[in-house]
Amino acid sequence: MVLFILSMIGVGVFAASGALAAGRKDFDLLGVIVIALVTAVGGGTLRDLLLDRHPIFWVKEPSHLTVILASAALIFVYVRFRKPPLGALAVADALGLALFTISGAQVAEARGLPWLTVVVMGTITGSAGGVLRDVLSGEVPLLFRQTDLYATAAIAGVVFYLALEEVGFGQETASYIGMAAVACLRFAAIRWRLRLPVFHVPDEDWKPY
Repeated sequence: MVLFILSMIGVGVFAASGALAAGRKDFDLLGVIVIALVTAVGGGTLRDLLLDRHPIFWVKEPSHLTVILASAALIFVYVRFRKPPLGALAVADALGLALFTISGAQVAEARGLPWLTVVVMGTITGSAGGVLRDVLSGEVPLLFRQTDLYATAAIAGVVFYLALEEVGFGQETASYIGMAAVACLRFAAIRWRLRLPVFHVPDEDWKPY
């Protein structure tokens, strides 16, 4: 039940971030719904395909689609009358990242997979939808930009979640703390511009052979 609730909350929050991103590109209602849908279920769909988990989570439980449509419609109506709060997209995206990352990790964990696979699946669940959102919106994916920590926050959160379980914390408690860790690290990265080192090869020194 907890996993289902987390999944529904994550879907709603990510759909909101997708709708806001579509609004910034002046998409019509259909475009808003499509971007919201891809953002909300893209990561979980990829996770389920990689784990050969069928039916795909939103096919098995179509109430996810209801939440996405409601969230996209709410954002569509809201921004026609009021300007979204400053940083709303970043906040929604950070919360979605936290919720989906840990719930995705729990899906992999329930299958008895190695901890490293659990970390990868949690990170994919949390970040892949945002990558698809950015690609369809004509943006360089946030994951690949020289920008504040994103997927790294997801990785750290899953590792922390698994470590808490290892030392005796219950899954529910560990999941809440893990989600808080992802969100806090993401917010801290935005606030203080925390970034990974950039790999750069000067063009004049690059030889493909």
